[in-house]
Amino acid sequence: MAIPHWLLVSALFLLPLLAQVLAQEPGCSVDNNKPSVPENKCSYVVTTVHVQPGYTLTIDPNFPDGQFFTIEGSELKLTKCVDYEEDPVLLLYLICTDPAGQNESLEILVTVLNENDNSPVFAQPNITRDVPEDTKVDTAIVAREELSATDADLDTIYYELTTTVQDTDGYFAIRGVNNPEIYLQKTLDYDKFNSTTLLLYARDRPVTSPEPSNNATATITITIQQSDTRAPWFLPCTRIHNDASVCISSPYSGRVNISEMSTEPLLLEPGPIYAIDPDYTISDRIVYSIVGGNTDNVFSVDADTGNLTMNKIVTSPDSFLLQVMAAQVSNIRKYSVATVEIKVINKSNFPPYFEKGVYNGTVFAGLPRRSFVYQAGDPSTPLVITAMDQDFPDKVNPNIEYFLKNSTDFIATRDGLILTNTVLESPGTVTIQAVGKDVLSLQEASTIIVVEVILATAVTPSDKMYSAQDMAILGGTLAALLLIVLVFLGVLVWKSSRWYGKPVKYLMKKKLSTDISGGHQNEYYQEDEQPYVNTKQHEPSETSSVQAEPPVPEQPAPALYSSGAEETESLPKGSIASTVTFDQEEKEEEKEDGAGQEKEVKSILKTDRHLAVDGYKAVWFKTDVDPEAGERVEVIEDNAADDDDDDDDDSDQDLQKNEEEEEGESSDTDNHHRGLEEPFASASSSPPAAEVTANMSHTGAGKADSKL
Repeated sequence: MAIPHWLLVSALFLLPLLAQVLAQEPGCSVDNNKPSVPENKCSYVVTTVHVQPGYTLTIDPNFPDGQFFTIEGSELKLTKCVDYEEDPVLLLYLICTDPAGQNESLEILVTVLNENDNSPVFAQPNITRDVPEDTKVDTAIVAREELSATDADLDTIYYELTTTVQDTDGYFAIRGVNNPEIYLQKTLDYDKFNSTTLLLYARDRPVTSPEPSNNATATITITIQQSDTRAPWFLPCTRIHNDASVCISSPYSGRVNISEMSTEPLLLEPGPIYAIDPDYTISDRIVYSIVGGNTDNVFSVDADTGNLTMNKIVTSPDSFLLQVMAAQVSNIRKYSVATVEIKVINKSNFPPYFEKGVYNGTVFAGLPRRSFVYQAGDPSTPLVITAMDQDFPDKVNPNIEYFLKNSTDFIATRDGLILTNTVLESPGTVTIQAVGKDVLSLQEASTIIVVEVILATAVTPSDKMYSAQDMAILGGTLAALLLIVLVFLGVLVWKSSRWYGKPVKYLMKKKLSTDISGGHQNEYYQEDEQPYVNTKQHEPSETSSVQAEPPVPEQPAPALYSSGAEETESLPKGSIASTVTFDQEEKEEEKEDGAGQEKEVKSILKTDRHLAVDGYKAVWFKTDVDPEAGERVEVIEDNAADDDDDDDDDSDQDLQKNEEEEEGESSDTDNHHRGLEEPFASASSSPPAAEVTANMSHTGAGKADSKL
């Protein structure tokens, strides 16, 4: 194929230009004339160089930075380590020599890259501060300027504060993570700690950063100086909740004898009056004074020692309640007040004593706390220790209290009972010293208690002690049985009243009527009521005659049942004729019970006469006696009972027998009448009437008895 003419013309035209360009190409060159290198990196390839044939390339020694580099082949290398903080930029020149000996310079500017290769630095890595105890919260302890750290890498510094002393956390803190100023965050207490050591950390990276960080540490030593912050303490005292800054003292107490002057300092409990300055590094002097309760200026206190003495005798049994103040000399506003109770007592001439030198007791192993210790040989009687005092007529001092000195397994009550204070697991013998102390005179007596701890299995059945629960069960059982018995008796009473046809109400009213009638029984009427009783001994002789008295008009008396207690008492006791009946209401009630259960009651106040009935007997008042009765009527005078004592005795015996038989014949009679047929006369209105007995037939008495 033929080449176009125009192409040949163009090539010929460009050949001279191409030759000129090739003639102007440099003999030496570099890929990057402004490279960068990290600091602290040695033998590091900075860039690549190119050298044409016939050309040479060297480092210009006239520039000092050239000493850090070298040319190895086609590489420009950093041979020495450089520090960004010292040489952030390096400048070197390369000399390129052509074959004709002409030189050409190549400029290379090397930038050193900054690396985190430096740690923060504190200007003062060790700092000491004295801090007063009463320093206010939020006060700066160490200033920021003293604690700021520097970093050559110019990184931002992050701070953190910790403590090396236990239980001192939270008292000191820094203002912020980038502000190291230390300030007081909580009130100081010299008694809790008097010094601490703080560590302040400086980092060039945040704590949460994943990048590695460089750290620096500063040590701050804090010494706390005690301040005068607390008032005096009376000793002995008790610290509250193990807090050394608070101590509560107990009141003092003492005793003086009435009408007796003591020249020595008084003995007090729990000890003499004594106070200290709790700020013991200051230890200010304490002065004492009585500020209250010193009636009539009886007592005085030594300002320096606190000893309490008497100025005069005490004539009243009233106690004193003194208020003693302890104040610091340098600051009177720092003070405390204690209470001192002085009891006025009668002088004790005799100390207490125990009648026994040794008490023996036993207790079972395994019993719960507060179980009794029993007397040896008598397991049913608790062991009691008793201290006597001859100052009392009966030797019983109510002010004696008991306690045990050398044992915590047992305790003594105020009454001297010995109880267990723990569960005794194993048998053995325990020896205890017991003390009886008079809490007023403070005199003591001591004795020995020997307690034998035995196994519970060693108890015999006769020695078994019943618990409160066992006694409660027994009491409940007995109460239930008693209730059953009472119910059973009530049922029997109710049944018996139905069987015999005599309700309780009837029996009570019968008893009431009998009590009211008293001894005014008509003996002859009772003989008629009891036909089976032999009445011959009471029959008058056939030749007896009526002994008449002037007639007295009858006057009605109020009904017996309706009368009250006063009417009953006013009844005539000398009346010979008296009767016992019930009111009309009882009569109606008995009729409803049935005719078979009624008993006929014959009235003794008869106005009609059944003379034709053999053996019939009746009683009238003398005013009603028929003059024609003749020998069949016997008049009994009021004093008839006084004439013959033997007849009265026989009549009383028959009367008692008739009353017993009357109760047994309730089922044999057909009619039973209630109430009084006729009211009897009152003794206040008429003289007593003679009792008249009419014997219709003496010979037919036995026949009449059989009919009745």
